[in-house]
Amino acid sequence: MLSIAITSLLTCTLLGTTEAAYQTPIHVDAERADICSTGNCLPPQCRCSGLTLPKAAFKGREKEIPQFITITFDDAVTALNYEQYQKIFANLYNPDGCEAKGTFYVSHDYTDYAKVNALYNQGHEIALHSITHGNGTDYWRNANENLMMREFGQQIAILERFAKINRKHIRGMRLPFLQVAGNTSFIVAKRLGLLFDSSWPTQMYRDPAMWPYTLDYLSVQDCQIGPCPTASLPGLWINPMVTWTDIEGYSCSMIDGCIFLPKDDVDALFEWIKTNFRRHYEGNRAPFGMHLHAAWFSRGTNYLKAFRKFLEYANSLYDVYMVTPSQVVQYLKHPSLGRPFKGCFKKPKVPCQPITCALKKGLTGETRYMTCCDSCPDVYPWLDNPLGEI
Repeated sequence: MLSIAITSLLTCTLLGTTEAAYQTPIHVDAERADICSTGNCLPPQCRCSGLTLPKAAFKGREKEIPQFITITFDDAVTALNYEQYQKIFANLYNPDGCEAKGTFYVSHDYTDYAKVNALYNQGHEIALHSITHGNGTDYWRNANENLMMREFGQQIAILERFAKINRKHIRGMRLPFLQVAGNTSFIVAKRLGLLFDSSWPTQMYRDPAMWPYTLDYLSVQDCQIGPCPTASLPGLWINPMVTWTDIEGYSCSMIDGCIFLPKDDVDALFEWIKTNFRRHYEGNRAPFGMHLHAAWFSRGTNYLKAFRKFLEYANSLYDVYMVTPSQVVQYLKHPSLGRPFKGCFKKPKVPCQPITCALKKGLTGETRYMTCCDSCPDVYPWLDNPLGEI
């Protein structure tokens, strides 16, 4: 067995400020994962990666499985894309009467934290995408646990302080460029007490599509952007990014990564999105991921309109639910046919008085403007100084 012992010691060197500001990381002993067996991997806490249905008993009743759509956006939340998000989700309700939800993998630079707070209060999921975003794929591929803990552990402190996000509501992460680093980022996710990671694309498990699973045992998922994990990390869920295909049949992990698209026409784009959706809806009902950066909407006059048209179409279907990865995990712990949840999730009500701060960025000396909740830091928050203290 390969044993990877990860210390739970929290130091000022690691997190760049006082210990009191942070939750002590969880101790992780990660051993090399064994092959998964449904005899050993038992719900609700464990799920094998090769399962094609929420429950074996649902075989033949696929049309009764709720179809989830997870709408996710990466990178900074700004005043501009915040308005786009309001248009996208306006007046969309799932069949159970609950509001449609999205997930925002937030990176720090240029983010408007008052807008993050607003999205949070609307019930959307706020997740981690790092402080610096790194300088290309090598930064993340070669990152050690210390760097990963600083990038993501300190980002939790930023979200708590400047957007007033409750720590227990920060449940997931996604690596920039979808570049994982073997076991490293997943160990860090576990140490930070996160529920899931959503950085791992799959082409092989597109039809039938892959359902989320835990890393208790060795994953069968294809490794598109390696190195991929081999460690056993019980209870950490993988929300696989099931790839789409463009009109030439090429795979894309994110919508804005699709190269060959229909012409810039609402109906043509809508039909293309619907074609990708049907693989899930007419198949095993695995969650349909709509992963993108908001900048995609600026590539064509009709991209946002087509995106919204598809969501309105999906919203007309009696068994389609627009939810977050955390909600999908909750469902998979206790899967059922028909209505997936007993009630609507309670939205937070966290007040935020927006304030725009002119701050000096330490590395460059430039003045950076940052909008946050209630009060300004001394300097622009950054790696190893997440609270922006002097």
